[in-house]
Amino acid sequence: MRRAFRALGAFAAFIGMSAVAAILATIAVTPAIGVVGGAASHTLGIFEGLPEYLTIDELAQPTTIYAKNGDAEVTLATFYSQNRLPATFDQISVAAKDAAIAGEDPRFYEHGGIDVPGTLRGALSTVTHRGVQGGSSITQQYVKNVLLQKCEALPLKTTEQRAAYQECVDESTGVTPERKLREIRYAIGLEKKYSKATILTGYLNIAGFGGSVYGIEAAARYYFGTTAKDLTVAQAASLIAIVNEPTGLKIDDPGSTTNGAANGYAANKQRRDYILGKMLEHKKITEAQHKAAVDTPVEPHITPSVRGCQTAGGAAYFCDFVQKTILNDPTFGADPDTRASNLKRGGYKIHTTLDLELQHTAEETIASYVPPTYEHANLGGALVGVQPGNGRVLYMAQNKQYSQDPDVLSTGAQYTSVNYSTDQAYGGSGGFQVGSTYKVFTLAEWLKNGHSLGETVNADIRTYQQSTFTDSCGGGWGGPWKPVNDAPGEEGHQSVLNATAESINTAFVAMARELDLCDIRKTAEAFGVHPAIGGDLDTNPASVLGTNNVSPLTMATAFAGIANGGKTCTPIAIDAIVDATGKKLPAPTSECTQSVAPEIAAAMAYALQRVISYGTAAGMNPTGTDMLAKTGTTDGNEQLWLVAATTKVAGAYWVGNIDGHADMRRIYPTHGTTPARARTSVMRAVMGAAVAKYGGDAFAAPPASLRLGKAIAVPDLTGTTIAEAQHALEAIGLNYEDGGVQDGGEPSGTVHATLPAAGSSVYRGESVTVYTSTGPPPAPAPTPVPTRPATPERGR
Repeated sequence: MRRAFRALGAFAAFIGMSAVAAILATIAVTPAIGVVGGAASHTLGIFEGLPEYLTIDELAQPTTIYAKNGDAEVTLATFYSQNRLPATFDQISVAAKDAAIAGEDPRFYEHGGIDVPGTLRGALSTVTHRGVQGGSSITQQYVKNVLLQKCEALPLKTTEQRAAYQECVDESTGVTPERKLREIRYAIGLEKKYSKATILTGYLNIAGFGGSVYGIEAAARYYFGTTAKDLTVAQAASLIAIVNEPTGLKIDDPGSTTNGAANGYAANKQRRDYILGKMLEHKKITEAQHKAAVDTPVEPHITPSVRGCQTAGGAAYFCDFVQKTILNDPTFGADPDTRASNLKRGGYKIHTTLDLELQHTAEETIASYVPPTYEHANLGGALVGVQPGNGRVLYMAQNKQYSQDPDVLSTGAQYTSVNYSTDQAYGGSGGFQVGSTYKVFTLAEWLKNGHSLGETVNADIRTYQQSTFTDSCGGGWGGPWKPVNDAPGEEGHQSVLNATAESINTAFVAMARELDLCDIRKTAEAFGVHPAIGGDLDTNPASVLGTNNVSPLTMATAFAGIANGGKTCTPIAIDAIVDATGKKLPAPTSECTQSVAPEIAAAMAYALQRVISYGTAAGMNPTGTDMLAKTGTTDGNEQLWLVAATTKVAGAYWVGNIDGHADMRRIYPTHGTTPARARTSVMRAVMGAAVAKYGGDAFAAPPASLRLGKAIAVPDLTGTTIAEAQHALEAIGLNYEDGGVQDGGEPSGTVHATLPAAGSSVYRGESVTVYTSTGPPPAPAPTPVPTRPATPERGR
């Protein structure tokens, strides 16, 4: 009895659905005809709350990243959630269009959105719970896919988001009468608004063809290595067969027991041949064409469209930087989920700043000098370059191979997902101690405070009490600290110019002690320097020697600022963005700020050129073009740096330990030499290529006051005590040197003379030799007066 009632209920529902379908079909085909009768009016009332037209969003399309190779644009990578290449009506073969219509909707050109017999058949299957049966028109299938596309654009990170996504999918694909009614309503609306050619093209572009392959063009390329326009009859029928059941009928799994190479992809062939039969039945092909197609074996030629940055080869880390730029930049969406969706679905064409010629040089050089694996150390190395004045990143290479696949990463140390050149937020590491490259900011602050390159400072090794350093950022540093130098013989009074060229630690510590550590930090920040993990730079006394962890890209950017007259421009990796419709979108822009006055930058460049001419990077620049540079070495020689710049290109080179504590002066990974000795060769190759392509201008000459200082007169110290003389000289910025004693008329132990003499012009920081008097000579003994002998008295 219950079974009878259930059947009766199903039959009633079927009748209702049939009535609705029939009425809607009538409206679609002859919309001017009035529908009368109580039943009809009641049925139509169901639809009053449904919108007539479905909004068709832009299809999900791959985003492609390009780089320049000379004047040619080269594809670096493609990102997609759905591998789709939209085709126009004329770009799709007649065979593919005929196969779709014959196999899915033979009356496509006759109905107004719904195929009444097919819909009635599908309705009966739905209400009797026997599953979804074929019968939906192409327009209805298009509607379902459009609704699914809206679901696919939803984020999936949280439990709530995943639940909303599933609800959306259920709403779009469920087998309820309500969903079917909405689908019918939308189908009728689409037929009123769009032509048959537009609907058919939209359907073939949106349909899923298994896995991440969507659309007839991508399917033709993936499965057969051809285009949608060049599909044969057999190939077209095989592809349309997949649409019927993408998971079971796709032909890219040769090992499948039900639909694989061994049985000739039997499941697909069965459906293909059915479609070919329908094409013959509806006179879309001839008997001969039908026989030839049926006799053609299913032979896929799988041509994968590999996605992601691993396709970019040695430029993969730059590609990763571009990807992270998109995910971090509000230009691409209001939140990270939207940006990620836009990257994979937006169909952007992203034209980057990468110069593939310089990139190739950087890749070859880093591969030659820093191997991906080495038995005595886990070495890392990175080369990155930017353009002064606009921040465009020109090259970015490292010694490891790129992968984001955990299975690949686990196979060996030659793989890493970490970009050594960038900040952590952009796929990078926590940065690396920058060593003496950081001294340039103490130099800048020294010059800003009225000092000069010609001044000398006491570079003797000595113990400092850290509490004696000024730090208005907070400070509170305590305890003793005894900095040392990298090489012997660098003590004594050293000019700031020579201290820069030779990278003398103790000289820069002495300079910093006369400055405010907080101001040194602020100067570094003015050049865009920041920790790779974010936050503030440390200001302890040792930070002067480069203990902060900074990324190579940040250091290259700072040195570009020095070479650019003190104006620093934030790095950018994207030149232009074009969306799927061909419209140009705003690209991220570089922000340029004047970090120091141009004359300060000129004096910095003047000093840093000496690093190359006779200092710690001697021999690095054989080009004849003005170039500045600074080396950096951390404690134990664990991390090495060399940063250089012309007015046209700035580059940073880092090599060191990813983990462990190998000494870069005691290992010999390549070329029979150490990384410490090889760094000038590395930068000679890369900067040489940069100069060959981009050239370079002369740096501005610094004013004499910054180069030599302000001339001052040696005071007359005659007759003063040694303590008074030393105090007087140091008060005006001169150094006291004891010249010993000289004969003089001044009181013993007081000043007799100086060299240079009193009144001579000298510059701050120069030494004045002071000679003390031996004292006035003793007074001569009085000369005795000779006595005359007595004259005897005469008698009378």
